[in-house]
Amino acid sequence: MEIVDDTRCALRADCSQCVGLCCVALAFARSADFAIDKAAGDPCVNLDDTDRCRIHPELRDRGFKGCTVFDCFGAGQQVTQHTFGGASWRDDAATRDAMFAVFPLMRQLHELLWYLEEALALPAAARLHPALRRARADVQDVADGSPERILALEVEELRGPAAQLLRDAARLARESGPVGAGPRRGARSRIRPGSDLVGADLRGADLRGAELRGALLIAADVRDADLARAELIGADLRDARLDGADLREAIYLTQAQVNAATGDGRTLLPATLSRPSHWH
Repeated sequence: MEIVDDTRCALRADCSQCVGLCCVALAFARSADFAIDKAAGDPCVNLDDTDRCRIHPELRDRGFKGCTVFDCFGAGQQVTQHTFGGASWRDDAATRDAMFAVFPLMRQLHELLWYLEEALALPAAARLHPALRRARADVQDVADGSPERILALEVEELRGPAAQLLRDAARLARESGPVGAGPRRGARSRIRPGSDLVGADLRGADLRGAELRGALLIAADVRDADLARAELIGADLRDARLDGADLREAIYLTQAQVNAATGDGRTLLPATLSRPSHWH
C-alpha cells in the first residue's frame, strides 16, 4: 500500500503530551480486560501524579489488557495541547468537566481522520481523492475548533458522508486485484460484512479482496492467511491468531485491532502500524 501523504503523526497517541485523559474520563468494568471497576471521571488507581501509568509495562500481566488495546488516535494530546491550550483536568472543576466531555468526541473525529488518511493512501481510489480530501478538511476543521464547537457537534453529520466515501474507496481497492477463493474449509458465503466468524478456522485462507467490514473474528485462527486488500474496518480481532498472516495491504486496519490480536515474527503488517510488544 503506497502512502501518498503520511500526515498521521498527530493521529497516533502521544501520552507524553496528554494528561491521562483515557485513564480518567472513561469508565470500565471489572472483566477479563480490566481488573477493577472504574467510574467515568474517576482517576484509575494506577495513574500517578504526573499523569503516567505506574504499571504500564505490566498491564497485561496485572489484568489490564483492555488498556493495551485502546487507541485514542491522538485525541488525548489534541484535547490537552490544542483544544485546552495545555490545561489539565486537575486545574478546576469547569476544565475537568469540559475536557471529559470533549475527549470522546475528539476520539471519534480523529478515528475518522485516520480512516480518511488510509483511504487517501489507496492508489486504486485515486478518483475519489479530491472528495476524500474535502471530507478530511471538514473533519479537521471541527477537530481544531473550540470546546464549544466540538460539544455542539452532531458527529453523524460528518460521519455519514465520509463513511460512504470510505466504503467506495475500499470497494475500488478490493476490486483492483484478484479476489481470493476464501477459506480452505467451510463456505465462501461466510466471508461477508458482519460475518460471525468467532473461532473460525481460516488457516491459510486466501482472503484477498474479502469484504470483512464489521466481521466478528474473535479468537479466529487466521494463521498464514493472505489478507491483501481485505477490508477490515470495524472487524473485531480480539484474540485472533495472526501468526504468519499477510496484512501489509489490508484496508482500514488499525493499531487497536492489531493490539487486540496475537501474532508472531512472521506476521506482515502495514508500514503505518507497529508490532505489539506482547506478540511472540
